[in-house]
Amino acid sequence: MMGGSASESAYRVLMGVLESRTGQTLSPNRIWRIEMSLKPVMQRHGIADLDALVAALVTSTSRALLDDTVDAMLNNETYFYREYSVFDDITATALEQIREINKLRRRLTIWHCGVSTGQEAYSMAMLIAEQGAKWAGWQVDIVGTDVSHHAIGRARVGLYTQFEIQRGLPVQRMVRWFDQTEGGWLAKADLRRRIDFSVQNMLTDRPPLASPADLIFCRNLLLYFSAPMRQKAFARLRAMAAPQSFLVLGAGETVLGQTDQFVASPRLRGLYEPADQQVRRPDSRSIAA
Repeated sequence: MMGGSASESAYRVLMGVLESRTGQTLSPNRIWRIEMSLKPVMQRHGIADLDALVAALVTSTSRALLDDTVDAMLNNETYFYREYSVFDDITATALEQIREINKLRRRLTIWHCGVSTGQEAYSMAMLIAEQGAKWAGWQVDIVGTDVSHHAIGRARVGLYTQFEIQRGLPVQRMVRWFDQTEGGWLAKADLRRRIDFSVQNMLTDRPPLASPADLIFCRNLLLYFSAPMRQKAFARLRAMAAPQSFLVLGAGETVLGQTDQFVASPRLRGLYEPADQQVRRPDSRSIAA
């Protein structure tokens, strides 16, 4: 028995549903959480237990039940400015190099893959907005995608609890970019307008990017993929990346032994560059100009 009171076949079916819909697999330490995670779903749909849920998934034509089930099994952990040092390096170095590379076409495209409830994308939107003079006259596209309908719905609304708003977000930015409401802290309209959120499966769907991504965030998502799925994911990320661009992974992730599509940036810890066309360091005088 894999956990709880459900049959082993129910767990296998649910794990198969998750992998087929998202590419993610459940590690042994997450399997026991399936029943707990799915209890709210079963309550909403009037389903008694996991075996009954599996039976309903097999026989029902309800897309809502399938979406709710998959969403509940996903790990949507995220918060504002996760790992400040990474954002510092992006601000001080990566964005400056991208500005130099793209100075003629004056376009910046940022893709947050596996954006969850949106805090990471809002963090970058705030950062870019606060550098307003630098990006004046530029087309800046910030795109956030995730396979979770529920997470993307929350990201579009931009409403966060007191706990969520305080997690990683300095007070000055909280006050500047969010309004306190009865339901929580709501991102101001100007901030929300800066980001395009959509439901996408990064393994099968093409993200709504108007141009190749100069900066891609894909943090703590590939951890949940099997090795073959991870290689496919890296290939997708490379296909969406600009020739000279940066990929941001989570602190516990690496490209070593995982892919030949990207290599570690020689200058920026935690950032990676396309292996075939690494970012050339611009002359410091051209950046200053």
